[in-house]
Formats: sequence, C-alpha cells, structure tokens
Amino acid sequence: MKVFEDYFSELQTDMVAICLESVENKADEIYIYCSYEPEMYVFDFFYRINEKIVHKHQLNEATKGLESQHIQVYDVSRERQKAALRIGNQNLKLIHKKCKEFNNEMPTEMKLYYNVKQNSLKGKYRYDLVYSNDDELLPEDIFDLWFEEVKKLV
Repeated sequence: MKVFEDYFSELQTDMVAICLESVENKADEIYIYCSYEPEMYVFDFFYRINEKIVHKHQLNEATKGLESQHIQVYDVSRERQKAALRIGNQNLKLIHKKCKEFNNEMPTEMKLYYNVKQNSLKGKYRYDLVYSNDDELLPEDIFDLWFEEVKKLV
C-alpha cells in the first residue's frame, strides 16, 4: 500500500523527468521551483549546462563557444516550454491533492535540485507564506532571486 511519501516522491520525480525531457537528458543539474499560495500554483525551472546557469528558453546559449561538431541544439519553442510548465503545474496540483488526502500540510515553496550524473534529488521546503503577504513580491521574483543566487555559485 502506498503511503504519502511514495506519492510525493513519484510526483517530484515526474517533475524532474519533464525537465530532463526538455533537454533530452543533456544537462548537469536541474533546479525546479514550485510554489503554492492560496489558489495560485507556480512551477518553473532552470539548468546548469556546460558550467552555465541558464533559463529554459536560453538552453542553446549554454553551447555557444563550444568547439564540437556534436553541439546539442535544444528545442526551446514556446510550445515545448508551455507543455513542460503545464505538466509541472499539474503535478503540483496532484501533490496538493495528495496532501489533502493524507492530511498533510502543503508546502508553500519547494526548491528541488537534481544532479543528473549522480541521479540525486534534494529538496528544500517552506510552509510559511513567501509572497502572498507582500505587496511587491511575485512568485517570479522569488524564482529570479534563486536563479541569480545559483548563478553566483557557479
């Protein structure tokens, strides 16, 4: 019989799979941002490829300057990105549904870090409101701050 943690990890694994599929498994690290604050779901992600931190629409910039005939060209079409975001959002809603079903608190924020080579997933979870109680902050701002924070570390 499945317990809450099984569902929770399966859905997070699916989020990683969606992001991996977007880069045809050719990334070093994936950073996934999920947010839920009353009636608003946000799912977004970025990558580390070739020692560069890039947004999903900038994937091809990660291969610029590489001297190889086998340079990966990524599909960064709006359709592809929207599809990945839609599936990620659906997974986030399913996590919320499972939280209710199992009487668990829904995280307001999940920052997932996936190391592709090591096949390891780590997460940081928050349960307090991050932006709803702030007149200026939007979920995109939090995502962008995390992106910049990670970029400084590389």
